Amino acid sequence: MSKEKIRQVLQDHGKFAANMDTLNDDADLYEAGMTSHASVNVMLALEDAFDLEFPDRMLKRSVFESINAIHTAVQELTA
Repeated sequence: MSKEKIRQVLQDHGKFAANMDTLNDDADLYEAGMTSHASVNVMLALEDAFDLEFPDRMLKRSVFESINAIHTAVQELTA
């Protein structure tokens, strides 16, 4: 369920030209068109969607680089 929710957040806030359903879970979201500005919007939307807060140590490109990376971070924060 959480990867589906992540995909929906990315679709709504990542400003991608392509549909999120066409990207593999390990695809580089920045190569797919996500900008730094959009990644901040995605982060804020993820915090709302999963009722969590990303700590400073997770505020780096690698955490938001792919659906798998985001999923791992969300799992860590909600465990």
